[in-house]
Amino acid sequence: MDVPPPEPKEVVVRVEAAPINPSDIGLLFGAADIETLAVIGSGTQAKATARVPERALRAMAGRMGQALPVGNEGAGVVIGAGSSAAAQALLGKTVALLGGAMYAQYRTLSEDQCLVLPPGTKPAEGASCFVNPLTALGMTETMRREGHKALVHTAAASNLGQMLNRICIKDGIALVNIVRKPEQAQLLRDAGAKHVCNSASPNFMDELTQALVDTGATIAFDATGGGKLAGQILSCMEAALVKQAKEYSRYGSTTHKQVYLYGGLDTSVTELNRGSIGMAWGLGGWLLTPFLQRIGPQAVQALKQRVAAELKTTFASHYSREISLAEALQRDVILDYCKRATGEKYLINPNRGLRG
Repeated sequence: MDVPPPEPKEVVVRVEAAPINPSDIGLLFGAADIETLAVIGSGTQAKATARVPERALRAMAGRMGQALPVGNEGAGVVIGAGSSAAAQALLGKTVALLGGAMYAQYRTLSEDQCLVLPPGTKPAEGASCFVNPLTALGMTETMRREGHKALVHTAAASNLGQMLNRICIKDGIALVNIVRKPEQAQLLRDAGAKHVCNSASPNFMDELTQALVDTGATIAFDATGGGKLAGQILSCMEAALVKQAKEYSRYGSTTHKQVYLYGGLDTSVTELNRGSIGMAWGLGGWLLTPFLQRIGPQAVQALKQRVAAELKTTFASHYSREISLAEALQRDVILDYCKRATGEKYLINPNRGLRG
């Protein structure tokens, strides 16, 4: 494909790093059964297909027949610029990008969609400086704006979870981390986390309730989505509040408890035990883009500047493997990054093996 020349306020970026985020996997594969994955061809001619179960076809109807560009964010070097002074000032700079379609060698976009990275920053270090960092900051900002004083986070040993832990330590926010393996719990404790609960522990509910008593957390962000975890968090929040109540009420605590589902690691039905959560509670969805739209451009810019200033500390990301676009279509590679395993985040370098 030809790369068109930029308009006056546009730049052309050679993309050198773009992470595979869960939201990218969702767009790539949707409701397809990954176990049916088949790949034909190789290299730049590879084509991967998978079957969508009949029960999921209705939900995928709007996706059928569309070729949708993938890659929410990335980073690279500005190699071309339009005639405006702002665009020309970016020539040769390493920038982070949030504009979609980042799984491409070159990306042309408006100069105001670029975040200039600090001198000496490599594209791989800035590739994930939007989705995870802004999501983590969005969680603490939502907590403040909705009047809560502490929060709960699930899948807490993920890249995002480790970022959130560092933010909360730095900002003095009490955080309850929920993981599902002892080694994940140890990882967070080694990083300074004070409250870590293992959902696989036989004493999980008691341990979570005590952590909620200790922190006063009444808002949670759940990456799993399905299953019992969101309901368990609400139940433990209610139990923690009742423990501290001065008088009994048959309607439960009057303090509002909120759980936001922001991911879908568990695709099963979300289960709640209404009898154990009182009447003051909420369960809803939370997504980054609508949140950023609500708080407005000035607040968003302040968050972005904090990310840039703390890119190598608070908001550092780690990747288990760097792959090319062609490698991203190999069957074993797809099966690996689709596992979304904690600590196994993949990075695509669209120019790896293709530069020209």
